[in-house]
Amino acid sequence: MRLRHPDGQTVHLAYGTNVHPAEDLDGIVAQLGTYATPMRERLGTDLLGLGLWLSAGVAAELAADGTARRRLRRELDARGLEVVTLNGFPYGAFHAPVVKRAVYFPDWADPARLRYTLDLARILVDLMPDDAARGSISTLPLGWREPWDGPQSARVGQALDALAQGLARLEALTGRAVRVAFEPEPGCVIENTLQATVHLARVDRRRLGVCVDLAHLACQWEDPVAAVQRLARAGLAVVKVQVSAALEVADPAGAREVVTRYAEPRFLHQTRTAGCRHSYDDLDEALASAEAGGEPWRVHYHVPLHAEPEPPLRSTTPVLRAGLGVLVGGPVAACDHLEVETYTWGVLPAERRPQSPRELAHGMAAELAWTRDTLHDLGLKE
Repeated sequence: MRLRHPDGQTVHLAYGTNVHPAEDLDGIVAQLGTYATPMRERLGTDLLGLGLWLSAGVAAELAADGTARRRLRRELDARGLEVVTLNGFPYGAFHAPVVKRAVYFPDWADPARLRYTLDLARILVDLMPDDAARGSISTLPLGWREPWDGPQSARVGQALDALAQGLARLEALTGRAVRVAFEPEPGCVIENTLQATVHLARVDRRRLGVCVDLAHLACQWEDPVAAVQRLARAGLAVVKVQVSAALEVADPAGAREVVTRYAEPRFLHQTRTAGCRHSYDDLDEALASAEAGGEPWRVHYHVPLHAEPEPPLRSTTPVLRAGLGVLVGGPVAACDHLEVETYTWGVLPAERRPQSPRELAHGMAAELAWTRDTLHDLGLKE
């Protein structure tokens, strides 16, 4: 979905396909027909954007096979779908029964992460529409914070230099530019925008930048305006925005019965009390802690954007709106790649979980419609 910013830029809005479990080309093509086409039709738009997730296995196959890349591009074109951004955070098995910390491996100290990301870049230059200004890939914020030592940091520095060089060679070969965006997340080496300015201080600013996930920003209790201004002062581009909302619990003691239904075994749900005075690596740890009960919580649990969770819980959509306001609501758009990334539909409490592919497609379309309306309110037009 494309919108026009008042400054003349095209802002691309997509939905993140890491909500789907397919990890081979046939499965990816099948999910286009099951979900993406019905969503496009329901939204009444001629063109729907995808933030495509490709596991490392299928990425390696596609990067090595131009025929397969052309097939995927034809399948996208035939359905009125376009890809300018890829979600390169999960390496694989993102819908295994238990994911938790495994999603942070391999990290950027492991050469496998560099190979995977450059494979994605090679694929993206063939999937991007001809008139796209550039492509983007979001990736993990270097790695999980523990253990993290000097040798790992040195290997990461070398990997990021090699990444920038690989992207430069790809652009010279194809004429298409791709940027990679590191996504701060609670519990990781880069949790917030301040740490991003430190750990990314020496990177190639033309090709590497930051992905601002608005749910993660909320969980770290960052002010969106201050966060974006901090990145701008450091010269770090906001390459991509994950349009997402976290779970907020104003009174954890009073909401204990309801919030317990969100503690589930697949994904990690980092929990922070107000101002990050107390930090927990998962929701069940916060629920078990006596010291966590007296202050509001924000929980890394991506909730549907268009529907508030059941009271007394709420979502961090006010932070989301403020973030979009500072990023694309001003006279100049600070970012042109937006991706709605609610990957948790399948682990929502049973009464709020879609019961069929049709219900899931309708829910995701409603999220995109909500986001489109929010962007219209900020002055963007289709």
